[in-house]
Amino acid sequence: MRDASFPPLLSGYPVAGESDPLDAAIAQAALGCDAGLVVYNLGASELRASIIFAPEVPLEDAMAMLPACGIGFQNALGALAPPEVAVHLDWAGGIKINGASCGHLRAISSTSDPAQVPDWLVIGLELPLWPASDGPASDRPGDTPGETALYAEGCADVDAKALLESWARHTLVWINRWSGEGTGPLHNEWRGLVPGIGEEANQGGLSGTFLGVDDRFGMLLRDQDGTTHLIPLSSQLEATP
Repeated sequence: MRDASFPPLLSGYPVAGESDPLDAAIAQAALGCDAGLVVYNLGASELRASIIFAPEVPLEDAMAMLPACGIGFQNALGALAPPEVAVHLDWAGGIKINGASCGHLRAISSTSDPAQVPDWLVIGLELPLWPASDGPASDRPGDTPGETALYAEGCADVDAKALLESWARHTLVWINRWSGEGTGPLHNEWRGLVPGIGEEANQGGLSGTFLGVDDRFGMLLRDQDGTTHLIPLSSQLEATP
């Protein structure tokens, strides 16, 4: 079986077995690998992949890569799945297919300081392909009505490798637009993919009405007293293992 192929500026690094591509990507980034490396593991029941970035802007601005990768995934699956399959995103990186949770995006950086330019930033994708009888996405959908897997949602003909390659291509398009046009195009596309704006939300120990995001994709949350809180997107960074 051939390795996945990627467009110019991106290169592939497959890992197999139980290897976690997010951990492998962090290790490669720490060693100083070139940006654009896509580390991936095409397992039988899960697609896992990570893209390594070398931002030239402060971390809070670079966190735009999280929604960029989310939009890239929505575009990729939208091009491969039947037209009736609905793909949405949530602010923190979650992916929803036909209204149910189906994987998520993760972000890890060399620094947690939002004002510092990071040496590297890794965005990881984890997508269940088949429901796992002993996992959160049970093969009896009624057991976990809020969670699903790709092939349980009418996408059995979507090849995981083709989806990975498409995700990389579409993500690169959005990164180039962000680099050349700023966050405006990302904002416009992202708003149409995120349900719940104008509704009640809970985030970072706060609850209130989700008003939308600022120019750095920070969540704007208005509480019962009418105070609007800004929750930076960098608050969703995971600690480096």
